[in-house]
Amino acid sequence: MPARPADTWSPQYFLAALGYGGLAVTFFLWLYMWVPHPGQPVPVFEDIAAAWSKGNPVSQTMIFAAMAGLGLFGLLHLRSMIWNLGQYAAFRRSPAHETLRNSNGGSQLFGLPLMLAMTVNVSFSMGLAFVPGLWSLIEYLFPAALLTFALLAVMTLRMAGAHIARLSVPGRFDWSKNGSFAQVQPAFALGMIGVGMSAAAALSANPAVAGVALILSTILLILAALWAAVGVALGLAALLQHGAAVDGIPTLMNIVPLMAVLGILMLRQNHGLHSHFGSHTAPGDDLWLLTALLSVQLAFLGLGLSVARNHGYLRRFVTGAETSAGSYGLVCPGVGLAVILQFWINKGLVGAGLLAKFSAAYWAVSGLAMAAQLAMIALVILLNRKHFSAPRAAAVTTG
Repeated sequence: MPARPADTWSPQYFLAALGYGGLAVTFFLWLYMWVPHPGQPVPVFEDIAAAWSKGNPVSQTMIFAAMAGLGLFGLLHLRSMIWNLGQYAAFRRSPAHETLRNSNGGSQLFGLPLMLAMTVNVSFSMGLAFVPGLWSLIEYLFPAALLTFALLAVMTLRMAGAHIARLSVPGRFDWSKNGSFAQVQPAFALGMIGVGMSAAAALSANPAVAGVALILSTILLILAALWAAVGVALGLAALLQHGAAVDGIPTLMNIVPLMAVLGILMLRQNHGLHSHFGSHTAPGDDLWLLTALLSVQLAFLGLGLSVARNHGYLRRFVTGAETSAGSYGLVCPGVGLAVILQFWINKGLVGAGLLAKFSAAYWAVSGLAMAAQLAMIALVILLNRKHFSAPRAAAVTTG
């Protein structure tokens, strides 16, 4: 039997699990934005059940779709995570692992902590939505979650130090192959861990727990921003001098999901600062922050799509015969855009009084976020058919 392209595994397949997890989060945002949740900052099972019992057919349809989407993509994330861990265990024993570590491509390995941090975040969202009474245990779960994220942070920082040390050897960093933002991947991992830590800063009723979460997530926020700035500078220099690295074109949009996780991190921190430490922000502050983040997203989305169009990337690797595991990196920017749009609409425009919630204009603008979400679902279906169903005879695998 001919093998599937996915049978030739690479660390870029971590991005498939990441995409599933991101889509699960977009459905949780439906519940967060549209289901009343008095008594706590996020909706829990009891809030969802109450909204269902009191809702009309339209609201019930929304709740059903949100729960189904969260459950389906959450389970697909967990399945993909387990599959990737098994593939990675075998890959580590191969000579290809050492070759990759000692090259620019070593940044792909940061997909491991990135994926694992997403697993914790998705599990938290699914627990809130599906487990009755979970909120009563939340103060016991936050320290465990902080410890888990701290271990992932240590893992990522050790990997980052080793990555820099290996590439500091003359001749290992190949500028001609660095025409992408692949070196931003470690920043994305740090940001994903940081946004997980910031949940305790926003949601914990214990000032000590919130304070520790605030401090640790701030450290990761700064480290992620610094690393991303360096990664973008290195990528732009190589891009202008040597041209785009075709397999890495999706990474030119890495800043889009990074802005989403860092934006949520900062909003959570602001909530914790308000609740416990006497620092207050006005709705206009959230509007400014979210508009700035959205602007950065649109700038890098435009850059990535322009380069992708110039090189025929979608025609070759999405709808065409060629395959590249890195094409799963196209899912994260769409998800990141949908997430920031939801917050920009609900916390920015509605919060500042510029848009009435649930008005016709509100749903028209919200349609942009849902359109991005649905487009990414369609993209995942298409990529899965290419990578997990198509025989090798029908596809040329690169990367």
